[in-house]
Order: sequence, then C-alpha cells, then structure tokens
Amino acid sequence: MSARPALAAALGAVALLCAAAGPAAAGPAAAGPAGKDTVTVDGRGRVAEDGRITLSGTYRCTGADGPVFVSSSISQSDRRVTYGIGGTPAVCDGASHRWENSGTLSPNPFKAGKAHVEATVTELQAGGPLLLTPEVHAAEERDVKLAGE
Repeated sequence: MSARPALAAALGAVALLCAAAGPAAAGPAAAGPAGKDTVTVDGRGRVAEDGRITLSGTYRCTGADGPVFVSSSISQSDRRVTYGIGGTPAVCDGASHRWENSGTLSPNPFKAGKAHVEATVTELQAGGPLLLTPEVHAAEERDVKLAGE
C-alpha cells in the first residue's frame, strides 16, 4: 500500500474514533500536555451552492512525536448528524497557526444560517492495536454562522 492510501486510511480511522469519542470522552487529554494545546473555531463559516463547506480557526500545540492534524465536523438542525469537513496537517511548534478545512457535500444538506462545528487537534502515535493510536491534543465545539457564497 502506498503512503497516500495508508495515510487516508489512518485519517479515516482517527475521524471515526474522534467522532465516536467526542470532546467529553477525550477527558484531560483534550487540554493537551500541561494545558498548553488549544484549538479555536471562527464564528463564521462558508457554504457554497455546489455544497462546498469551509471552516477555519486557530490552533497551538507542542510535544508531538507523530503526524498531527486539525479535523473539523459540522452539523445543522440535528447535532446527532455530523459531517466531517477536511483535515489540515498541523505543526506542533508551540506557535499559534491558522487552519482552514473545506469539503464538498453532495447533495448539500446545509443552508446559510446557524450551524454547530467541532474542531480537534489529533496526533497519530505509533503503537497500539491500530498501529497508529490517536491522541487528542485539543478540541472545541462552537455554534457558528454559515454565510452563503
């Protein structure tokens, strides 16, 4: 298996684990080492007529040994139905960075207006039963306003 499909499979596994666990189940690890890791969600996202959703915010993390990603998910009207929107590679150097994730949903279930977004900074660590074990460094949930493009 080449590196790209393997990475996609690993990210898919992380997305499923993060979605299943949610921020409440992440417990103390959600704050990251010594509480220094953070992720924020901007109060405004974008939805295009073709179903492209764009979400953004900031993150800061330290102490990562494996690859780290900022993932995001969105829901509207029913918070139990969420859609993953992209994943951005993260740099855990202790500095604050911007993230932006986009994804296209077809058919598009989203309209301009209020939506709920969750962003998670997750590191893939070697080892464990999945060969790559996810460690949540930070997570945030927030209501946002989706603006039409």
